[in-house]
Amino acid sequence: MSLKTVSAKIFAKIVALRIQKWSRNPIETQQKVFEKLIADAKNTAFGSDHDFVNITSYKTFAKHVPIRDYEALKPYVERVVSGEENVLWPGKPLYFAKTSGTTSGAKYIPLTKQSMPHHIEAARNAILCYINETGKADFVDGKMIFLQGSPEMDEKNGIKLGRLSGIVAHYVPAYLQKNRLPSWETNCIDDWETKVDAIVEETKSEDMTVISGIPSWVQMYFEKLQKNTGKKVGDLFKNFNLFIYGGVNYEPYRAKFENLIGRKVDSIELFPASEGFFAFQDSQKEKGMLLLLNAGIFYEFIEASSFFEENPKRLTIGDVEIGVNYVMIISTNAGLWAYNLGDTVQFTSTKPYRVIVSGRIKHFISAFGEHVIGKEVEEAMNKAMEKYNFSITEFTVAPQITPSENKLPYHEWMVEFENEPESIPEVTQFLDTEMQQQNSYYFDLIAGKVLQPLKVTSLKKNSFQTYMKSQGKLGGQNKVPRLSNDRKIADALIKIQP
Repeated sequence: MSLKTVSAKIFAKIVALRIQKWSRNPIETQQKVFEKLIADAKNTAFGSDHDFVNITSYKTFAKHVPIRDYEALKPYVERVVSGEENVLWPGKPLYFAKTSGTTSGAKYIPLTKQSMPHHIEAARNAILCYINETGKADFVDGKMIFLQGSPEMDEKNGIKLGRLSGIVAHYVPAYLQKNRLPSWETNCIDDWETKVDAIVEETKSEDMTVISGIPSWVQMYFEKLQKNTGKKVGDLFKNFNLFIYGGVNYEPYRAKFENLIGRKVDSIELFPASEGFFAFQDSQKEKGMLLLLNAGIFYEFIEASSFFEENPKRLTIGDVEIGVNYVMIISTNAGLWAYNLGDTVQFTSTKPYRVIVSGRIKHFISAFGEHVIGKEVEEAMNKAMEKYNFSITEFTVAPQITPSENKLPYHEWMVEFENEPESIPEVTQFLDTEMQQQNSYYFDLIAGKVLQPLKVTSLKKNSFQTYMKSQGKLGGQNKVPRLSNDRKIADALIKIQP
C-alpha cells in the first residue's frame, strides 16, 4: 500500500466526520449559511435594493426577495459584466462561467472568491466519502481522466470567463497533477471529436483507474477506444473501477457502459452546475445524493405542481417531504438570490437530506395537462431495458399534437437503439403501461381517450450526435433534454433520418 493510499484513507475519515457533524444538524447549518449570506451582501447594490439591513429572518427575506430566473436577474448581472463592483456580491467575481441559455443567449454566472472553493471541495469530498465507506483507495496511484471543456479563458472587463469545467481545471491539486489526463494541450482542443480522438491516443496505453464525465460523452470516448484498440475498456484499463459522472441520469447508459467496459464498475454521482455544487453521492448503499447544506448556498423549495401559480408556497429544508417533486431555489455566496436554477429534485431521505434530480421545470410534457417529468420517462425506459434486454444510446420524448388522419394525439419517444429489442411494439406497450402506472394524469388522458398510447420512433445510429453537432453543442457539458413540450428537437431528429 503506497503512502498516497494510506494518506487518502486517513484524510477520508477526517472529512467523513466533518460531513457527519453538519449533516446531523441541517436546520441549524442552513440558518448559519443564511445569516452569513445576508450579512456579507447587505452593502451591495442588490442588498440595498432589497433592504437586507432589515432582513432578520427567512420570513422577511421571502417578503423582500422574489423568485427570479436568469432573465429576471440579468439587469444586475449585466452591471457586473460591465465591470461594476459590489452589485450582487462584495467586490468583483473571480470568474464568469459562460453557459448557453435557451432564451437568454449566453449566460454569465459569477464565481467568487467565496464560492469557488466549494466547487473543488465537493468533488474531492465525493471521492473521499467513497474511500471511507468502501476502503478502496488504490485508484489514487493510477491515472485519472476528466472529460471537460477547454481550460482556456477569455477576459471581460478584468474578469476571466470560460466553461465551468475548464475553470475548475485550474484548481486541480498539485498531488493529482501527475496522475491527471488528458494533457493541457489536448484539453484546449475546441472541436470535440478531434479532442476525443486525441484523448484516446494519450490514454490508451496508460493505467487508467478513474474516468469522469457526462455519460453520453464518456460513451463516445469508450466507443472510440474500443474501435482504436479492438479491446473492451476493462481489458485495456485493467485497474479501472470507478466512474464519476453528473449532468444526466446514468441508468439509461449503464447496460451499454458495462458492455463497453466488459464488467461492472463502481460509480459516484455528482450534482454540479455553474451556479454551485449542490450534492454528491456519499454512499454506495443509499439512494440519492447528499445535499450540501454548509457550502455557501441557502436552499428553498417550491412544489413543482404549484410552481407556475401566482404566489407559490416557498419552503425551507425543514419543510420538505420525501418523494415530492420540488423546484430548487438557491441563494449563494456568488451573488445569486432566490434564483430559480431550473432543476427539479425529489428527496430520498431527510436523515440526512439526500436528493435525486428528477428533471427540469422547463423540460416536461404537459401539452394536455399530463405533467410528465424526466424521472418518470427514465424509470419506464430503465425497466423496459431490463425486461426486454436491449440498450440505447439516447432518447428524448415530445408530444405529437396534430397527428395525421384525424387520430388522437400522443407522446412520441425518439429512441436511438444500441441494440434493438426483439419486438418494438411489445416494448412500446410496456412503456405506455409504466407511464400510466407512474402518472395518474397520463392514465386519465389515455383512459378518457384524450391521448392514444405512446409511439416509439427508432432513429438511425448517431442521430443525437448529428443533432447536437448541428446545434453547436457537441461535447463538453451539453446534453439532450429528456423531455420537450414542443417538437423542435423531435422534428430536427426526424429530418436527419434517411
